[in-house]
Amino acid sequence: MSRARAAAPVIATLTLNPAVDLSAAVDRLEPERKLRCHDLRRDPGGGGINVARVIRRLGGQALAVFVAGGVGGERLRTLLAAERVPVAVVTTQAETRENFTARDLATGQEYRFVMPGEPLRAAEQGRVLALLRGLTPAPEILVLSGSLPPGFPLAVHERLIGQARRAGVRVVLDASGQALKAGLAAGVWLVKPNLKELEDLCARPLPDLASRLAACREIIAAGGAALVALSLGREGALLVSAQGAWRASPLDIAPVSTIGAGDSFLAGLVWALARGLAPPEALRWATATASATLLAPGTSLCRRADVLRLRKGVSVAAVG
Repeated sequence: MSRARAAAPVIATLTLNPAVDLSAAVDRLEPERKLRCHDLRRDPGGGGINVARVIRRLGGQALAVFVAGGVGGERLRTLLAAERVPVAVVTTQAETRENFTARDLATGQEYRFVMPGEPLRAAEQGRVLALLRGLTPAPEILVLSGSLPPGFPLAVHERLIGQARRAGVRVVLDASGQALKAGLAAGVWLVKPNLKELEDLCARPLPDLASRLAACREIIAAGGAALVALSLGREGALLVSAQGAWRASPLDIAPVSTIGAGDSFLAGLVWALARGLAPPEALRWATATASATLLAPGTSLCRRADVLRLRKGVSVAAVG
């Protein structure tokens, strides 16, 4: 296990199933033929890792905590070192996975191939808990983002949240399915579902603004989260608290790639809230950051200059 030398910054992110993300372009996707790829990129991947990368580009600093093993793990560390992202790593016997995205230039469509990753052993799970517990000083915010490794116990996921909360750390959750449900049962500060994840959680369709606001407020009333950020893709985003609700309208841009837009949204939101900005202004930053990533090819994520330019055009209004 290795740790960052610097003290933990205000924000730490945890990625339990990271990846090296490969992306390439092909002139046309066709079966049974050798497809000659070009414009190959390799980038660090995984929800929390992407959040940390984007926070750094916005001018903040986040400690990326993750597990890594094998050749893929070494490559992941090297890529993060090149971006100067502070890291704290639990070394595992499991090989770090690789994901692959192919862009068909003839149609403009993206095809994303996501690998499952390998299970973490019980001792490795314990080392993750110990590493987070030993961060000195403790971060003010811990972002739990990304998929869980196959077979990862939800009880351990809840322990991570409970351990952080007992240390006075505000927990941010970006998860789906049972991991989302378990995290809300443990109680977090902020949760960021997309529309499908929220509908699955509520077990009902949410076709309009009123139903979506009601679902977000149900989470808050039940003590699942103090803030709910609902990403709506082409319809923009909502941010809901007990004090109010705000809607950001989407920007009229032509996406180059959608990869990492959700992670970028979360990064912009958490970075802005950590700076003490009010929720409407934080939502404006989040929307601009996600939109800037839509302009970036493959797995490369946003550029700060694009975020600053796009932020001026984001409209945020109180709703409900």
